[in-house]
Amino acid sequence: MEIESKAVLKAAIEAHIALAQLRGVAKAIPNDSILIRAIALQEARTSSEIEMIVTTNDELYRALSQNEFSIDPQTKEVLRYADAVWLGYGHLQKGKLLDVPFFEGLASTILQRPISVRKGLGTRIGDVRTGKTVYTPPVGEALIRRQLENLCAFWENNREVDPLVRLCMGHYQFEAIHPFSDSNGRVGRVLNILFLVHQKLLDSPILYLSRAIIEDKPAYYRGLRQVTEEGRWEDWVLMMLGSITSTAIETRRRIETIQRELDLAINHAKLNMSRGYSMELIRTIYSQPYTRIIFLEKANIAKRQAASEYLQELERIGLLRGVKRGREMYYVNDRLLEILTI
Repeated sequence: MEIESKAVLKAAIEAHIALAQLRGVAKAIPNDSILIRAIALQEARTSSEIEMIVTTNDELYRALSQNEFSIDPQTKEVLRYADAVWLGYGHLQKGKLLDVPFFEGLASTILQRPISVRKGLGTRIGDVRTGKTVYTPPVGEALIRRQLENLCAFWENNREVDPLVRLCMGHYQFEAIHPFSDSNGRVGRVLNILFLVHQKLLDSPILYLSRAIIEDKPAYYRGLRQVTEEGRWEDWVLMMLGSITSTAIETRRRIETIQRELDLAINHAKLNMSRGYSMELIRTIYSQPYTRIIFLEKANIAKRQAASEYLQELERIGLLRGVKRGREMYYVNDRLLEILTI
């Protein structure tokens, strides 16, 4: 079976270029920056939306700025996807490999309960419109574990195949194995991002790959079925490589726009703030869409009273918008929120 056709290799080169450009732009942001988490939350939101788990951008980014138990259930589910991404990222940063227990850990984090590969009689994948079974995944814990181990070996050892082609093929294989009773789609999409980091094609989990899927879900699911039923690997790999390229370009442009807006905001604040200006202050309000007084305190920019005055000053000159929710004041960076969510 010839997967790496001329068309596939050409598409892979384009995807590599787009990822390299994204990686270069993202190096301007520290890997532990909250801004990277804010950008990556869009991946969490769109991936969860594929599973009909929907939250608003306002709820999502406000939740990022707080540690409260009042976050609604849908937003909590999206944040658990984000937690799985960062759990996996930390795992890879320690030099660990992709393996079956790692997959189970991702599923457990997403579902917030211990999850292992399927046991018992198995499962089925049906057409939501007709109820007809369209695919029956493998049955039996031992078989599923063996197939997952084969997938890990393919990802780790098959170095003669381009890593992006391995990603596309491995993603299909994971979804076809369908190892868990729930969360297979989300775990598979987390693995897409982590594999790019694992292969050093990205330094941080910052790609919006799920966005391309949700923009044309029928084509995605049709592609999976065509591999299963007709062996149309080339079409599948080309579709996935195109998604990687388009989302890498879009994410790079998003980061470049944020950097330009930050530079403009620094200049605007320097010229117009009557007190409290510092570059670190402006960088802080561009680290995530919602800012609270405590953020300035934790960054050692100002004590509480001065921090409140600085944020009010930023509201006066038009860089922030104050919103009171309960007893807490939030200051919204509307421009950053717009860039992150368009």
